[in-house]
Amino acid sequence: MRLVVKLGTSTLTHATGKLNIRRVELLCKVMSDLKNAGHELVLVSSGAIAMGLGKMNLTKKPSDIPTKQALAAVGQCELMYIYDKLFSEYHHTVAQILLTGTDVEDPQRRENFHNTMSRLLELGALPIINENDTIATSEIAVGDNDTLGAIVSVNVQADLLVLMSDIEGLYTADPRKDPNAQLIGEVRDLTPDILALADGAGSVLGTGGMVTKLRAAGMCMEAGCDMVITNGQRPEDLYRIADGEAVGTRFYGKKSGGTAQ
Repeated sequence: MRLVVKLGTSTLTHATGKLNIRRVELLCKVMSDLKNAGHELVLVSSGAIAMGLGKMNLTKKPSDIPTKQALAAVGQCELMYIYDKLFSEYHHTVAQILLTGTDVEDPQRRENFHNTMSRLLELGALPIINENDTIATSEIAVGDNDTLGAIVSVNVQADLLVLMSDIEGLYTADPRKDPNAQLIGEVRDLTPDILALADGAGSVLGTGGMVTKLRAAGMCMEAGCDMVITNGQRPEDLYRIADGEAVGTRFYGKKSGGTAQ
């Protein structure tokens, strides 16, 4: 299986912006084990700005673009240092790719990205992708890593995209507000009723929310790629997801015939 895993800011860090060491170590261990089992993995990682925030001992996410970009520059170094260190312990080589919207919209750049990704996977490397927040502006930004995860999944013809976030999946209502909200285990069509369930933003330090996740689901489903939304607090769930077990909410790609990959 070719698997793209997107890690949200809330999965990687504590509310302080500091790294959640125990969780990130376990995530890297599980992903390394999945690679050892023969799966091809691509990691789409949020957290650069939040990591920069913690690194610079700031307590509040800035609102101005220059400071966000400066923090992203600091935090991206920290993220890649940590990933390289942890994956190297399990004898896996990581590669960093930073993208902007132009890189995936321009045909020539998109082809270059596709060729690079294909070769990295052939070589057995683990590509780690993030938006190039240090230079991205509203005109060239992808905007959020849920969408970026879907773009990457479609481009590399992944079998499955897993969005690891701070929520179990898609609910019939906002579970933070409605105690009677029920988890929706499967989605085979993005009906108006399903789309209407997208409400609210993501975590304080993150940029996503259910709106971006359903947008990502639409892109994946159209391309025949399954997508799962699950809670990133349980890294071991990646084993179950890779085995096709029911975890979180699974969106079925149109070409999958309604069966798990």
